[in-house]
Amino acid sequence: MTSAVLGEFMGTLTMIVLGDGVVAGVLLKKSKAENSGWIVITAGWAFAVMCGVFVANACGSSDAHLNPAVTMGAAVVSGDFSKFAPYAAAQLLGAFSGAALVWLHYLPHWKETEDPGAKLACFCTGPAIRNAAANLVSEIIATFFLVFIIGAKCNQLRRPPAPM
Repeated sequence: MTSAVLGEFMGTLTMIVLGDGVVAGVLLKKSKAENSGWIVITAGWAFAVMCGVFVANACGSSDAHLNPAVTMGAAVVSGDFSKFAPYAAAQLLGAFSGAALVWLHYLPHWKETEDPGAKLACFCTGPAIRNAAANLVSEIIATFFLVFIIGAKCNQLRRPPAPM
């Protein structure tokens, strides 16, 4: 059974299990990956996104947005909002389900970890230095490049090769 909505759900679930899972492994006490560092988290998230796209495609979503912001951007650019509600719902449910699986997988480690910031960081990001203006600019830059790179790759795949 495959469908675009199932693909978005499974792709997002996969991305969150692997991405949040690597953060939990690095930050939670007594895990095998404890204190392995930022490079492990960034590389793990890169693989998580890639695997999420692969799973989304395999389960029926040729779009593989995995993120309501990407889905909204695609809707605005194309003018077609018909996929937004079902994709966003599938992505949110996939993300919630993936986070629940990470929580379950690391269940013994939550009690061993006293730092509430480390526990929170398994499921969300936060700035190292709280400065609303600088943090907003950082998010705008990161989101721009995320959407720009995805758009560039999608256009490359859809465009016929240029004549020589």
